[in-house]
Amino acid sequence: MNRKDFLKSLGLIGAGATLIGGGESVKAAGRAMGVAEGDFLTTDPELDFPVKGLRAAVKGRPVTVVIIGAGNRGRTYSRYASMFPECMQVIGVSDIRESRKDAMGDKFGIPQERRFGDWSEVFRVPKFADAVVIATPDDTHYEPCMKALEMGYDVLLEKPVAQSEKECTDIAAQARRYGRIVAVCHVLRYSPYFRAMYEAVHKGMIGKMISIQHMEPIECRHMAHSYVRGNWRDSRETTPIILAKSCHDLDILRWFVGKPCKSIVADGSLSWFRPENAPEGAPLRCTDGCPHESSCPYSAIDIYVKRKQHLGVFDLKNSRDEAEILAKISDPNNLWGRCVYHCDNDQPDHFVSEMVFEDGTTASFSMEAFTPFGGRRTRIMGTTGYIEGNGSEFTVYEFRSNRKYLWNKKLSDIPEYKGSGHGGGDMALVCDFVEAVSAQDESLLTSTIDASIESHVMGFRAEKSRLSQRKVKVSK
Repeated sequence: MNRKDFLKSLGLIGAGATLIGGGESVKAAGRAMGVAEGDFLTTDPELDFPVKGLRAAVKGRPVTVVIIGAGNRGRTYSRYASMFPECMQVIGVSDIRESRKDAMGDKFGIPQERRFGDWSEVFRVPKFADAVVIATPDDTHYEPCMKALEMGYDVLLEKPVAQSEKECTDIAAQARRYGRIVAVCHVLRYSPYFRAMYEAVHKGMIGKMISIQHMEPIECRHMAHSYVRGNWRDSRETTPIILAKSCHDLDILRWFVGKPCKSIVADGSLSWFRPENAPEGAPLRCTDGCPHESSCPYSAIDIYVKRKQHLGVFDLKNSRDEAEILAKISDPNNLWGRCVYHCDNDQPDHFVSEMVFEDGTTASFSMEAFTPFGGRRTRIMGTTGYIEGNGSEFTVYEFRSNRKYLWNKKLSDIPEYKGSGHGGGDMALVCDFVEAVSAQDESLLTSTIDASIESHVMGFRAEKSRLSQRKVKVSK
């Protein structure tokens, strides 16, 4: 017997709200009826909002797509076609790396004439698919997106949209000009966790929302991998970290409030990953006999060889082969073998901001590199209640009744979502995009391109505030 059936048998669900844990007498009765103690920590019925299935409702035939950028994100979105070939088919691929291009081409049986190198090659032939997925590096989002829209493709566009505020607004204008659909990969808003939190807020479970505190803990090794050593280390080549890493979070805040942001103020800096903080005798690379390697929390040998984390950047033949991994990071040209104190990075390792929205709602956001964990932390204050979540479960507290309700639906309990990244948001995003393209109806997305661009503008204005040390207006 599961928890819900058990509570029904006691008449607790029909009588009103269920309490987390249920009380000792309820637990004792449960044990007598064979209900495991852990079963009491499951989603309460009041928060058991329906989880949308991942099989898209398409009209007639599958939506056909071209994957531009067959790296980690491109492979992730193409996975939907493997799960639901009756909904989406990958019929073209573009990547400057032959190995990645051919791996995806072989996987989906793509003919050679539709396997392209540089993204520009895709648009030298007549339009042959319904949509393109743009999952290239940050600095190659704008031009392929603008060209795709001009040629009549709908676009699934990896975040951040572009490298400047103007380029972002240009893309929105281009989408309107040609009447095309652009879905930005703000995947968090598609995850069951954030969708349920959104429902709890907008169904009035905490009254009127007054303020939000939101934190993104990057996790110390992720920071070292991506924003110190890796592809997003230089804000000028990519985008400021508030967009490169945290445009998801600004999007969540804008989505929850549902009103334009009026102003933003931000601060933060690159405090630690600097040459002057290098321990004495630290060489330029971790593999060059560093005397501190065994104790350094950012050691490339520890992260890649021992922990085997973040290996997707290496195109390994065998991800368990430590000799192969060590050879990769020992290569003098390999970015990820470098000492974190001797890199060409400029991204802040801590960033704080405060926002005021049109209805007076306030939000504070903190991005932190120095944590042992990931997963967003969120607190939402309302007039009659409060929500607190840790990225995988959240609790709603009622002031008057002192009751609290728990949401902790496990993705493993939803077979279609198992293995889907970003808390299930990756595949749910593709599902909604496929439905929107099939029906030619952007309202089937949770966000229009204009709303997505607005949260990007918040990010650019936050960086402007950080650099100028001044409060900056966002909306007019």
